[in-house]
Amino acid sequence: MANITAKDVAALRAKTGIGMMECKKALVEANGDMEEAIKVLRKRGELKAEQKAATRIAADGIVDIMKDGNVTAMIEVNSETDFVAKNASFQEFVKNLLKTIIANKPANVEALMASTYVDGSATVEAKLKEMIFVIGEKLTIRRFAVVEGITSTYIHGTGSIGVIVSFDVDAAVAATEAFEAFAKNIALQVGAYPTPYLNREAVPAAVIEEEKSILMAQIANDPANAKKPPQIIEKMVTGRISKFYDNNCLLDMGYVKDDDLKVGKYVENTAKELGTTITVTGFERFEKGEGIQKREENFAEEIAKLTGSN
Repeated sequence: MANITAKDVAALRAKTGIGMMECKKALVEANGDMEEAIKVLRKRGELKAEQKAATRIAADGIVDIMKDGNVTAMIEVNSETDFVAKNASFQEFVKNLLKTIIANKPANVEALMASTYVDGSATVEAKLKEMIFVIGEKLTIRRFAVVEGITSTYIHGTGSIGVIVSFDVDAAVAATEAFEAFAKNIALQVGAYPTPYLNREAVPAAVIEEEKSILMAQIANDPANAKKPPQIIEKMVTGRISKFYDNNCLLDMGYVKDDDLKVGKYVENTAKELGTTITVTGFERFEKGEGIQKREENFAEEIAKLTGSN
């Protein structure tokens, strides 16, 4: 058996960031071979990663964005705690995932996991498992988006919300400070007021029909409307559908910096001022942990378990 010294253990810990006892066990198993010990730790990491994935909930984390030329990528990577989301190595991992996405343009998360990580050391899936082992929390690559062309981006705070808005506009105009300020305002709008649709044309007909049926039922159930003629009822429905567009379509919403101005009108006014045409062609909005059911913690019960008073 090789003589494992404290210096060997410390060196392995410095390379991997893993606990001293785990490093010592790995060196013993690897008969003192440093590189073999790292392989042992990675293999164990894969087992622990699977266990964490099965039993824990990752609803925190970060949304981040990267632009490279005319390609803009956004990603949401989830962790269990905000503490890990602020960790420098975790943030670097997320940046490298964005570089990997821009380089490979994978079709979906599954394809990203099979892609070679940007440093060429392993697949993204293997790197993720390694990060789970080193950090000690479940980590999940939830989703990403890649947008090509002229865009404006916005990240709220330290990565709780991320936005990409795409535009059809002359490249020379897009390079001006005036356009950049305008485009940033649109991105801020999307960040501040989540909305499912770009404009009225983007709303599926089935959604409008469903909304109409709900409105008709509401009106019919109100005794005050009992004697109103059908044409008045129809006008009431039309008016409320217009309100639906105001609340659910970006270009129909009130502009965040001027409630009396619709976003669509703000776009039109800016285009006139810049002597060009501007079309908002789409947007992506990620909110960290959106839709993930967070675990309900019973702290009294947890303390009882820890103290053995349960």
